[in-house]
Amino acid sequence: MKFEDSKYSNQIAYKKEVFSFGSIYVTKHFLLSEFNEGIHVDYDIAIELISRFSPLLSKGVKIGYIANRYNSYSFDPQIWVDFNKDYDAFVASAIVTYSNFSYLNASLEKQFFNKSLKRCKSLEEAVEWITNLKEFKNEINQN
Repeated sequence: MKFEDSKYSNQIAYKKEVFSFGSIYVTKHFLLSEFNEGIHVDYDIAIELISRFSPLLSKGVKIGYIANRYNSYSFDPQIWVDFNKDYDAFVASAIVTYSNFSYLNASLEKQFFNKSLKRCKSLEEAVEWITNLKEFKNEINQN
């Protein structure tokens, strides 16, 4: 299910950023990616995303990341290693998988991500998990 077709698009404030390779939804607590069918997420795409979101990432903001993989595409897992080395913005990541093959790919990526990475079977599971992380619960309780 696409984010804009989910109940969360009406419940959570977001800004949609459109790229040639897909869309990124920016919320207070997470970034959610929906990449186009058949693309390969490589360093060129990562650099474009980092340059677009570097003001957010460099402010010391802690945020979650959700990869909503309703389309089939490939991802270079080495990107996680390099991103983790240069940025510390993501507190955790969730990958929504819609097939066994996608789940296996997410399992491989989990080996490269040095923080918590949850493989989810639905967008709802991913959003609920990210928004209920202790990092965000503490923030809510302090406000």
